[in-house]
Amino acid sequence: MTTELPPVGFDPAEYCARVAHAQTGMAAQGLAALLLTTEPEVRYFSGYLTRFWESPTRPWFLIVPAAGDPVAVIPSIGAALMRRGWVTDIRTWRAPAPEDDGISLLAETLRDLAPGPVGVPMGHETHVRMPLADWARLADMPGVDLVSDGGLMRRLRLVKSEAEITKIRAACAVANRAFARVPDEIRVGMGLDNVFRRFQMLCLEEGADWVPYLAGGAEQGGYADVISPAGPEPLVEGDVLMLDTGLVRDGYFCDFDRNFSIGPPSDAVQTAHATLLEATQAGFIKITYGDLEVSISRGLSTSCNMSVSSSLSFSYNASPSFNCLRSACSVRRLIILSVVSTPTSAISICVSRSSYNSSSIFLPKKRFAKPEPILCLVFVSFSFKRLKNPFFSGFA
Repeated sequence: MTTELPPVGFDPAEYCARVAHAQTGMAAQGLAALLLTTEPEVRYFSGYLTRFWESPTRPWFLIVPAAGDPVAVIPSIGAALMRRGWVTDIRTWRAPAPEDDGISLLAETLRDLAPGPVGVPMGHETHVRMPLADWARLADMPGVDLVSDGGLMRRLRLVKSEAEITKIRAACAVANRAFARVPDEIRVGMGLDNVFRRFQMLCLEEGADWVPYLAGGAEQGGYADVISPAGPEPLVEGDVLMLDTGLVRDGYFCDFDRNFSIGPPSDAVQTAHATLLEATQAGFIKITYGDLEVSISRGLSTSCNMSVSSSLSFSYNASPSFNCLRSACSVRRLIILSVVSTPTSAISICVSRSSYNSSSIFLPKKRFAKPEPILCLVFVSFSFKRLKNPFFSGFA
């Protein structure tokens, strides 16, 4: 295990800069405040990091006013931890209190801070973390005007600062070290469920705080399913094993995978690997800053000659469709997600933002000129190599 990890947390100046950007956006949209209820949104402005969010029993609120510092409206059990950060205005109630779980206090605070429309994230990949009945009650209270934030939080969180990129790089490095140890830890005959358990241990040993996400699969020549729970089926020669992890280090999430051939890879597997490598190299040439996702997708589809014979299959039933081997890494301050081939051979770019605020990374210190530019612009080139363990060939 390596101990060379960056210090935890951020300097208060990082949060002040985030608030300033938010307030600029609020001024442009005529918002009096932002009301935030989810873990990544609350933490984005406050630095409040706790696993207590795993419990659905208590709601938590953070208000970012159009002027001034954020105000926390939270259960009293969280006050001590919140005081360790930079937020100084902390208003609490004893929770849980089903008859009034902070709603009256929240409404009072909103009326005090925000005499006008209060923006709430309402778009794609958002939710409100409070009981629906409480939301309706809050919305009906006098002096409370809840409206959409118009995508403001999404735009803010998509652009990462240099300090955030350092955190993400550290999380990715933890996963990368864990992946590098797989050939020495995994063996033919090991059940996939035990492979999953051991890999999560490797992530923790290398510096992860926790591993909330691990997906994968292993089948002959490739895999058709990567979202089912791992079962006891043993690894056998000819399998392609994929492990896809999202571990957390200091509140930031990494999201990428590695593929391993159990034993020498077949000609079909090597051909698919070479095809994907060609596609990703073509992608590097075509991608420019500010491109839209759809234009890159079409460009890659054209660049990559996907005239693969129907005998080349990555699904267990030998259908002509296949899922390309996927990987990701940190390149030029960007994080890559995944490329998945469809039965029609069109290339699609899978872009997502994790709940831990970090799987889509952007060029630092720049704002996009257009409303919805492409989120992630870089793809990973695989490098095929034989690993130390004679039963493994790596798609690194």
